[in-house]
Amino acid sequence: MARFDTIVGKYIYLKIQGIEYRVYFEENGKGIPMLCQHTAGKSCQEWSHLLNDKEITAKYRVIAADLPYHGKSNPPESVEWWKQEYKLTKSFFMDFHMALSHALGLEKPVYIGSSIGGFLAPDLALEHPDEFRAVIGVEAASKAGLYTRNISDHPQVGTESVMARVMQLTGPASPEKYIHQVSWVASQCASFIASGDLYYYFDHDLTVTARQIDTSRVAVYFLTGEYDPSSSPDDTRKLAEQIKGAKFTEMKGLSHQAISENPEMFKKYLMPILNEIAMQGKKK
Repeated sequence: MARFDTIVGKYIYLKIQGIEYRVYFEENGKGIPMLCQHTAGKSCQEWSHLLNDKEITAKYRVIAADLPYHGKSNPPESVEWWKQEYKLTKSFFMDFHMALSHALGLEKPVYIGSSIGGFLAPDLALEHPDEFRAVIGVEAASKAGLYTRNISDHPQVGTESVMARVMQLTGPASPEKYIHQVSWVASQCASFIASGDLYYYFDHDLTVTARQIDTSRVAVYFLTGEYDPSSSPDDTRKLAEQIKGAKFTEMKGLSHQAISENPEMFKKYLMPILNEIAMQGKKK
């Protein structure tokens, strides 16, 4: 007898900044809605382990979408996108999640994102605090650290090089099967798209404004891998210290690809946060 996955994949049409996008997303579970944002140059495949976790999906409706130009979310048909440089901006990034949340009729969802998605968490908390009950920034910082924007966008940089670089951003305790899975997902994105994602990464700067985030309106959590060379635990800790009421945890044994390089270990750090958010919801 065939065995079927419980994840459901769908397409939704979103109008963002005057342009219509056909966006692919996957979801599973019931309860508190949780929007999951993949890292630069990846897709919602990164969240497959979380989407399939029965303990999490018993309390949360987990939703992970491919950003336009990523995964199964093709470029918009109404735009001659090949004639312009792809650049992910903060305004588009935020508007994307606002549009997705509103289109799905979500009531104060939790937001969780990794890398560029982790950077977006405090941006959303600052500019849209009443839209979310909590934000969780994985591998976040006030400003970008390692790498240059065009590191992969060069004709002499092949797919194998991209895969190897991603593998270097994993922790020593991560199982080999997951490390190769992480690099495989990265190999499927065009180099100029991955580079364009980093436009937002390097434009992001909360060194002055982070202290304006009001955690009485939206709870703020940060998780960063012990071995992350891109956004170090110290970088995230400094950001958390600027936000009164924010909570930070260093994830021992993990690195920049924490959400998918070692799903079991990542879950051990995530579950206390999800349980706390769920309990806060019951008190209201």
